Amino acid sequence: MSDNVSDRKLSMTVNGRKISRPMDGNYRLLDFLREELHLTGAKEGCGAGECGTCSVFVDGKLVKSCLMPTAKAEGAEIQTVEGLAPRGELTVLQRAFHKTGASQCGYCIPGMVMAATSALRANPFADIEEIKERLGGNICRCTGYTKIFEAVELARDILNGQIPATALDAESAGNSFIGNNVRRLDAPSKVSGQLKYAGDMIMPDMVHMQVLRSPHAHARIVSIDTSRAEALEGVACVVTAADVPGIDGFGVFVHDQPVMAREKVRYVGEAVAAVAAETVEIARQALSLIDVAYEPLPGLFDAEKALEPGAPVIHDYAPDNIVKHIPVRKGDVAKGFAEADLIVENTYTTQQVEHAYLEPEAGLAYVDHDGVVTVISPSQNITHHRHMLAEIIAKPINKVRFIMSPVGGGFGGKEDMIYQGMLALAAMKSGRPVRLIYSREESIATTAKRHPSIVTYKMGLTKDGRITAVTFRMLADGGAYGMSTEGVMRKAAILSLGPYDIENCTIDTIGVYTNNTPSGAFRTFGGMQAQFATESHLDICAEKLGLDPFEIRRRNMMVPGSLTHTRQRLENVSIGQVLDVAESFSRWERGAPTSRGATRNDLGGPDVRDACTLGARFREIVENKSKEVA
Repeated sequence: MSDNVSDRKLSMTVNGRKISRPMDGNYRLLDFLREELHLTGAKEGCGAGECGTCSVFVDGKLVKSCLMPTAKAEGAEIQTVEGLAPRGELTVLQRAFHKTGASQCGYCIPGMVMAATSALRANPFADIEEIKERLGGNICRCTGYTKIFEAVELARDILNGQIPATALDAESAGNSFIGNNVRRLDAPSKVSGQLKYAGDMIMPDMVHMQVLRSPHAHARIVSIDTSRAEALEGVACVVTAADVPGIDGFGVFVHDQPVMAREKVRYVGEAVAAVAAETVEIARQALSLIDVAYEPLPGLFDAEKALEPGAPVIHDYAPDNIVKHIPVRKGDVAKGFAEADLIVENTYTTQQVEHAYLEPEAGLAYVDHDGVVTVISPSQNITHHRHMLAEIIAKPINKVRFIMSPVGGGFGGKEDMIYQGMLALAAMKSGRPVRLIYSREESIATTAKRHPSIVTYKMGLTKDGRITAVTFRMLADGGAYGMSTEGVMRKAAILSLGPYDIENCTIDTIGVYTNNTPSGAFRTFGGMQAQFATESHLDICAEKLGLDPFEIRRRNMMVPGSLTHTRQRLENVSIGQVLDVAESFSRWERGAPTSRGATRNDLGGPDVRDACTLGARFREIVENKSKEVA
C-alpha cells in the first residue's frame, strides 16, 4: 500500500452516520463495512458478484459490495440491511419474510431483503414476474424461492393497502404445533442481518489464518521449511503436522486424515501448512515463503482402477484401496433369475457434486482463561469433533470446547472436521484467537463432495412385471480420505432396492480410495445414487415389458408385512398412496410406454440393455465376500 493511499481519509455516510477512516487500498466496500465498521449483515458468498449476499444501497442504488472498491464509495450514502429499520424493529418486508418462513439457514436473507426492498422501491406494484426478475441476481441454496416471493408479494400488498397489516401477525398454534404455521424463532435476527455466523465473529487481539495447499495429487513430502515465513513481520505462528501433540487422525468412521498432510499428500488442495498473522495479506505473503520439497508419486483417479492389482496404494492400512464393502444377501438369486421371462442389465453413473452452500467454511479458535481450547465453527457434528480434537491436541475432554455457530447451509458438507484442528493448533501455539474464512474457490477446490458412483443393475422379471431377482453392485469413489464413505455405503445398500418387495437379491456397495478430492456426506447420503439407478431401471423394464411405469411399481411395491432385504418386517407402508398422489398430480396418461412411441422389446429370451461390468477385480472381491457371507 503506497503512502499516498494510506495517508488519505475515506469519508461516507453509513446508515445515517458520518464515517471517516484511513483508506486501505486493498479493501472492497464489503471489506470496509465488515472489517472496519463491523456491519456483517452483508455477507461474502462468492466474491464475484454472482450470489447477491453482499448487496447494499449506494446512493439509493442496489450494489454488489464485493465488486466495488472502497475508494469509489467516497462521499456516498450507504445503507446496509442493519440500517433498514431502527435496531430492534423490522420493516414490513422483513416481517413478511418472518411470516412466510422465507429464511432457513439465513445466510442469503440479508442480501435477499435488500434486493426485495430495491424491487418494491423501484415499483411498489411489481407483479410476480417483475419480482422474480429483480431478485434474479440473488441466490438461495436452502429455502428455495417460493416463500421468498410470497414474502415480497405479501409486503407489497400490505404497503399498498390491499390487505391489512394484521396479516403479518403470528397465527395461533392452538393445541398443537403440528400441522400449524409456526414462525421460526431465529428469523428476526436473520432478516435484520444481526445473526453472527463464524466468519462474522471477531475477538480482541485476533489474528487471521491462511492455508498452504498441495499442488500435487499424490506425493511424498521430503521437507518443509517454514523459517522464512516465521521471520516475516506480522506472523504470529506457522503450524504443520509437526505441531500436533497427540494422535494425528480424524474422520467420521475411520480416523485416516491428518490435521495437515503428514509424510505425504493425497489430493490437490490438501493442507500442508497454515499461517496465522496480523492480516490476511501478511498471512498470504507468508505462505509464499514456505518451502516444501515433494517427491511425486503415481496418482490414482479412477475408482475401477483402484481395485486392480498393482494400483497405487493410497493408505498403507488398506492395500486393496477399499474403504468399506457392504454385502447384503436375501433369498436365492440364481433361482430367481431362472424363473424370469426377461433379464435386464444396465449401468448407471453419477458424478461428483459440490454442496455450494452460500456460507464458505469459517471458524474462530481461542484458548480461554481456564486453558480450554475453544473452536467456534458451523460444525454439523460438534460432539464427535470435540472428542477427536481432544485426542489430536492431547488434552482431556474437559479442556476442549466446540461451539456450533449458525450454519449458513450445510447439506452434510460441514459434518466433517476439516479445518478446526488447524485453528486449534494455531490458537495454542500463538496464544491468540485465530480466525479462518475460506474463499469460494478454496471451498470448491478442497472440501468433500457427493460420492461419484457406478451402479451395475441386473433385474429378472416375469412377463406381468413381477421382479424375481436383482443383483445391485455399486462402486463409489471415496477420494483421498474415508470421511463418511462407510456410512454412505451402508445407506446405499439399505436403500438400494427402493420401496419394492424383492424376494431374491444380491447387493454389494464398495467405497474405494483414490487421489481425487475426498467424498463426504451430502443430502440423501448414498440414497440418491441408489435410487437414481433403481427408478431408472424400472422405467426401462416397464418399456421393455410394455407396462405403465406406475403399474410396474404397484405390482412390486412393499405392503404391510413385507420383509426388506435387511430383514425388517414392515407394519405401515405408504408407497401405494404416494404413487396414487404422484400419478394424479402429474396428470399421467395411463398406458404402456409403447403408446407414447417407444419400441416394445421381444420377450423371446433374456434381454441385456447396454450391459457392462465393473471389471474382473470387482467381481472377484464380490465373489469372495459372497462366500464369507454364506
